[in-house]
This record gives sequence, structure tokens and C-alpha cells, in this order.
Amino acid sequence: MTILTDAQVRSFVTDGFTRLDAAFPRELADECRSLLYRQVGADPDDAATWTRPVVRIDGRGDAPFQRAATTPRLHAAFDQLVGPGNWLPRLGLGTFPIRFPHPDDPGDAGWHVEGSFADPADPGRYRLNLRSRGRALLLLFLFSEVGEDDAPTKIRVGSHLDVPGLLAPYGDAGAEFFEFAAKAVPATEHRPVAYATGEPGDVYLVHPFLVHSAQRHRGARPKFMAQPPLLPARELEPDGPGAVAEAIRLGLGEGPGSGPDR
Repeated sequence: MTILTDAQVRSFVTDGFTRLDAAFPRELADECRSLLYRQVGADPDDAATWTRPVVRIDGRGDAPFQRAATTPRLHAAFDQLVGPGNWLPRLGLGTFPIRFPHPDDPGDAGWHVEGSFADPADPGRYRLNLRSRGRALLLLFLFSEVGEDDAPTKIRVGSHLDVPGLLAPYGDAGAEFFEFAAKAVPATEHRPVAYATGEPGDVYLVHPFLVHSAQRHRGARPKFMAQPPLLPARELEPDGPGAVAEAIRLGLGEGPGSGPDR
């Protein structure tokens, strides 16, 4: 089943992301949002209960979240971008950074590339490498309406093309998350910024090397989102099939026509 258009796949390769509208039903997004409100002890109709700028929930694996994570539309899009058999179905969703309209700085609004695997010598620290060990995609699941004032994720468009050349010298051991951010963030300042806005049920499919950032909520209604990885079934081969690998080759200067056919 083909879900993403050719233009969306090409946009993913060149821009580093695409949005899959109605990736899961809006009614299911509403159900999940209600469960999350209950878990954090906030009332959607009482701003006095919105006491912090951000509240994090590690994950949910109950049935509504499983259904949201495993729709045929999502699975077909994963096949198009990562390749059939190259990713693992999700059993639930997390992490949830729930952002509330609040005057305080959330404390997590810095540009970065996601770390994807634990440092063997220090499991509390994360690393990333050219093979994107541990992450085939970054996924942004929207469970509420997200406009430009509602703390949408900020994206540096095309920044994923700057990252492969910076990562290559680190080899398979990869770069430490904070050390790499100190290189990737200034190297991508020239990139235009886009905002991950959308409707409940939309999912952003994001290249694992894209530079992005959270931001303070300036709107009127809380923002509910999950940002899990799509786990790879095997370590990515930069010369292999799929749009993720094609973008890495493009970032390395190998050209859009290199590598096997998708």
C-alpha cells in the first residue's frame, strides 16, 4: 500500500521530514488525550491546574496508544521511508512532553539531534552514529491541535543533510549527544525554520538526523504529543535502500542517484 506521494518522499529526503495527515483517527487522539489529562491530574477546562510549563510521561502501552501507533497508514509509510522488514512495530508510545501555556521557561528548549543508543561505558549518556543505531525515524504524534503559538516543534529544514559529514569521523562508536550538539547546532544555523503544526491524529515522520527544538507554549490550550523512535530491525546501511539511507548519502555528497533503487 502506497500512502506517501512521490512528492512527500522526495520532501523527506531533501527537507528531512514529512507529515502524514490522519495517520490515526481523530477520535482515538481525543481518547488518548483524555487519558493523559487524567494521568497528569490536569483539567482541560481549568487553567489553574496547569501549574508547570511541561510535564513528561515516559510511555503508555495500553490499548488506545497501541492502536494509535500501529495503523496500516503508518506501517505503509514506514515501509516507504525505511524499507519493508527494516523496522519494528511499536507496542505503545512515549515520551509524552505535555506542554501548558505558562510564563516559565520549560528548560528543554534547545536545538539538538536525538541521541539514539546508550553509551556502553555510561548508560546514562546517549550517542548517535552514521548508521543511526537504535533509531530508524523520529516520530511526532499529535494528540491535540497544534498551531504556531502552541509550542510546535521547531525544525531546521534540510539540517539532516549537514549531519552525516559531521558524524562520519566518529565511526561506529558515534558521538556523545552534548558534544555533537555543540557541532551540529552552529553548523545548521543557516537552515530555514519550519513548525510541526497539525491536527489530532497527524504524525510527523522525521529523519533521525534532523536538528530540532522544543519551545515555550504561547497559546491558549495545552499541547499533547508523543515523540517515540521507530526502532530499526537491523542497523542501517548508508548504502542500502530507503529514503532515510538516501538522505544520508545525499548529505555525504554522493548524489541523489547513488545507492540501490528504493
